[in-house]
Amino acid sequence: MKDTHCHIHDKRFDGDRDAVVERARAAGLTAMLTVGEDIADSRRAVEAGRRYQIAAAVGIHPHEAKNAPADLASALRVLLEEPGVVAIGEMGLDYYYDHSPRADQARVLREQLRLARETEFPVVFHHRDAFGDFTAILREEWGAGMRGVVHCFTGTAEEARVFVDEFGLYLGIGGVLTFPNAADLRETVCAVGPGRLVLETDCPYLAPVPMRGKRNEPAFVTHTAAKLSEVLGTPLGRLVAATDENARILFGL
Repeated sequence: MKDTHCHIHDKRFDGDRDAVVERARAAGLTAMLTVGEDIADSRRAVEAGRRYQIAAAVGIHPHEAKNAPADLASALRVLLEEPGVVAIGEMGLDYYYDHSPRADQARVLREQLRLARETEFPVVFHHRDAFGDFTAILREEWGAGMRGVVHCFTGTAEEARVFVDEFGLYLGIGGVLTFPNAADLRETVCAVGPGRLVLETDCPYLAPVPMRGKRNEPAFVTHTAAKLSEVLGTPLGRLVAATDENARILFGL
């Protein structure tokens, strides 16, 4: 089993990070991807990846777009040379919080997409309440052969079909799938099927049922996997094999 989106380098794990990684491996995880949100945070992701022999992604989250370095591509290229770095991100648009001006979010997203197209690294997308502008930018910047995932996907079946059919993207499914009020998401994953789904935690956020209220961690992805297996009516072993293969194709995990 593979957690394709976590933040194991987050300061909330500073007190017991070794134990968290140990629990993940005891739970059967064979790979994890820890994802950066700005340049300094991406460096921490790279360092954690090196220490624990897990993969890292480096990039600028839309919340941090207003503080992106002037020469963003050069700053990211340095990090992309580090061993264990397998993706650029998380990048995207977030109109729910609007922590950065929308113009800055769009500019930084475009810069990272162009770097991904040039370097052939897959991308990790963060998208919230910005479907129209997000897909408009993708239609201008997305190139043939590019790979990526819309992490923490919670959108509609129609949005899922655009991401999967038009852009060939994968959808990251996390703890939200287990929430009592997530019936629409469960219908959507049934419409998509396992062929374009990967498992994730987004830890320390969004702990799945029955761990709600606790700090999320990679070992908890087992609960999401069990729920996804139930929702799809697919035996757990087959479901894990399918999502693991998707993670391998996407990130080389």
